[in-house]
This record gives sequence, C-alpha cells and structure tokens, in this order.
Amino acid sequence: MKLPFTARARKLLLDRCSSDTATKLRRRYEVWYHTFEEQSGSRVRVRGREYVMLSSNDYLGLSTHPKVVEAGQKALARWGSSTTGARLANGSRGYHTELEDALAAFLGKEACHVSNAGYISCMSSIAAFAQRGDVVLVDKNIHSCVWDGIRLSGATVERFAHNSPAHLREVLEQLDSSTAKLLVIEGVYSMEGHVAPLPEFTALANEFGCMLVMDDAHGLGVLGRQGRGTADHFGLVDQVDLICGSLSKALSSTGGFVAASHDVVEYLRTHSRQTIFSAAITPAQAACARASLEVMQTEPEHLERLWANTRRYRAMVEALGLDTWSSDTPAVPIVLGSKERAYDFWRRLMDKGVFSVMSIAPGVPVGKDLVRTAVSARHTEEDFAIIERALAYAARKS
Repeated sequence: MKLPFTARARKLLLDRCSSDTATKLRRRYEVWYHTFEEQSGSRVRVRGREYVMLSSNDYLGLSTHPKVVEAGQKALARWGSSTTGARLANGSRGYHTELEDALAAFLGKEACHVSNAGYISCMSSIAAFAQRGDVVLVDKNIHSCVWDGIRLSGATVERFAHNSPAHLREVLEQLDSSTAKLLVIEGVYSMEGHVAPLPEFTALANEFGCMLVMDDAHGLGVLGRQGRGTADHFGLVDQVDLICGSLSKALSSTGGFVAASHDVVEYLRTHSRQTIFSAAITPAQAACARASLEVMQTEPEHLERLWANTRRYRAMVEALGLDTWSSDTPAVPIVLGSKERAYDFWRRLMDKGVFSVMSIAPGVPVGKDLVRTAVSARHTEEDFAIIERALAYAARKS
C-alpha cells in the first residue's frame, strides 16, 4: 500500500537507521565503544581480559588520587548530587566560584566560568563572540567543538594550514582591516600531539587586530609551570584573550572552563545560550577538579613522571620506525596511512593486551589514519614491558 506523503517523509528518516551506512556505523560502534568492567590504575578489564590503558587523557594519573577521591565524596555529602538545573535559573553554588577563582589564578586570568562539558565551553567561546559579518580564522585541524561554535555564530570561516603562521598571514592580508576577526587555535592538538607556535600566532593577532581564542584542553596539566598550560609555557598568558578547555583530562573530572578578563567572562555568561541553558557542573565534579588543581601545585612528581614516561615511550615507538607525526607531547599518534592498516595495528595491540583507539578519515586528514596513544604518569615498568612487546608485534605485522 502506498504511504501518504507525511508517512513517507517519516519513513525516510527512520530508514536511515537501518540503511547500509547505519549498519557500518554500528560495526564501528563495536570497534570503538567498549564497556570497562573494572579499572585499577593503568589497567582496565574488558570482557574478562585485562589491558594496559594507552589512550586515556588522565595525563597526571589523578583520577584515583586519594585527595581527589576524598574531595568528591565530601562535596557529594555536603551539597548533594546536583544543582538540577542551569546556574542562571537555579543559582550558582560556592563550589562553582571556588573552582573558578582557583582556575583563573592558576591560568593567570582575571576570571573564569566553569560549565558541565569542555565541548560546551569551547563551542560557546566562538558562538558567543563571533557574529554574522565577522571572520573566524581557524586552524584546519581544530576540534569539532570549535567547528560547531563557528556554525552557530553565522560568521564567515577562513581556514589556514595546520600550525602555519605563514599561511595565516596570507589569509589575513586578504581581509578588510576593519572586519572583526577571531583567531582560533589549540594549544596542543589532541590527535597530532602538536604544540601551537604561539609566539608567531600572538604576533599576527596583534598585528592584524584579532581576538585570540585558544582551546588548551590537552595543554593544561601538561605544559607550563606546574602544568599551567601552553600560554604559560611560552610566557604569553597576557597575549591570549580567552583560554578554554576541559576538566576531563589532567584535572581528572568532567566539565569545561573559559578563562579571560572579567568583561569577557561576564559577556559570555549573559550572551551564550550554551552557558545560559546548560545544567551546572555537579558538586563532585567541581571538587575533584579543584583537588586535582591543588595536587598539581603541591606534588610536582606527577608532572615529572609524565614527561619521563613520555620520553621513554616516544623513544620506544621511534626505535621501531613508527611514524609519530612529530608529536611533541604525551599525546602520541602512530600514523599508519590507511584505514585498513590502522585497524590491523589497533587490533594487534589489543591482541597483546594494550588498549588504544584508532582515528580514520575524516576524523584525521586522508592518508593520516592513525592509532592514537597517550602516555600517563601512572604507567609502570610492567606496563611499559607489555606495551613494548605489543608495539613490536604490531609493527612486525603492519
């Protein structure tokens, strides 16, 4: 029986869920999404088997630090589980402002706003400030949260080659000098492990009058004094107008932040729909991030161990002749060059007890299909022995 137009339209949408493409996506889900039955230190258990975790962003290994866990438990007991709504409607809490003040001071900014997701914080850092008629200049390898923020802003997009101040200059020279411009980069690129050449970018931002926004989700806790991030690493905190990022990496919590001047943060709070209408960060989330921030400043051994482990791991990978895309940080990609090779390499690591993730085009440029690995301060001698054997096995077979 022929369906009426309205039913056909509905069926068109529902059919997408059972199409060949959807079936392929479900297979990808089975590859990429795993349920951990248990986690202890650097080990996870999947389907009854133990693996060394080599893809976590818990760079400093603080997610099970006693002080962090205790802080979360105390906050839960004092404040309950949630504010059950947005801060504008349900009010901020003392734990929100305590974390914001601590983060602002740590990052060297006047003010900070924390939200319930790093994705939301970074998205709002674009959507709240750029408008139709403005230009957003963006590194072509930027995270998807920034792309979503650009789409919401309605601004014109100009992309420049990854980490290329020279190409950015060429683009800037073609623009009207009176146009409002937002320059958006990452401090550390999560897939590539590359550090942005911030001195060159800040010089261009000043020369051409750009507001500079930096997503430093993977720089915080990794670079700079006590892990203060990419801007501190280069001594250019005052030259970056807005630093955004996530609490779910080195700070071992969940949520996001935006740090800037008082005026910029207050503008965000009153103009960003993502900020106004999002539920507030929970007491436990805020307390864990706050405690992690304190540990970073009082226990430098975690950062020292992270970089010692990173140097060891990078030497191990490079000795096998594997392509690390010239990573400078604990985020170390192993570039295989094709979807098939990336899958095979990932599977062989799993076979030998090492858990990692793979990223293929369009998540990375064509020809840069890779297995993304990340080093943690909590990796042990025994972990590295397993990792080295697994890498050697995967490299021989690739």
